Amino acid sequence: MNRNWTMVFVAGLFEISWVIGLKHAYNWWTWTLTAIAIGASMDLLIRASKRLPVGTTYAVFTGIGTAGTVVLEMALFDEPVSAAKLLLIALLLGGVIGLKTITQEKEAEPKGGRS
Repeated sequence: MNRNWTMVFVAGLFEISWVIGLKHAYNWWTWTLTAIAIGASMDLLIRASKRLPVGTTYAVFTGIGTAGTVVLEMALFDEPVSAAKLLLIALLLGGVIGLKTITQEKEAEPKGGRS
């Protein structure tokens, strides 16, 4: 996995953190961590989108965030588990992995811009 896709993956992990933080934050410290996670998530997503196709980047980012949030809510916070949820998460991840697999990176442009 190259650097740009790694940034998308880490941005997705931060997204999971802040989405769960919005629901479970209870004091200034947890709200501060949630705000930091929002900033880090958006910053990494924007940086990765400069070199990757925006649509695919955003789809992968939201897929990681959605699947991760649902799985962690089920594992850590007693959210009900159902076969339908697990099937839909598998379908979502299949689509995200498929998009990532067929997407090509943009070629790096020279520092001076286009000629």
